[in-house]
Amino acid sequence: MNEKRVYRVYEIQEILGIGERTVYTLVGKDYFRSVRIGGSIRISKKSFDAWFNSLFEKESA
Repeated sequence: MNEKRVYRVYEIQEILGIGERTVYTLVGKDYFRSVRIGGSIRISKKSFDAWFNSLFEKESA
């Protein structure tokens, strides 16, 4: 059970090739589930992956 369950902001930046501010904008728009823990944001991997995959499903439709 060592599978990653959350992403950090910098990981989303790397996956999408976008800036930190843009990640915070996406988080603020609730495109995927996230939680603030202290001063850090953790993004649900399952929720993010579903959102990201849906972007490509819309393109092929």
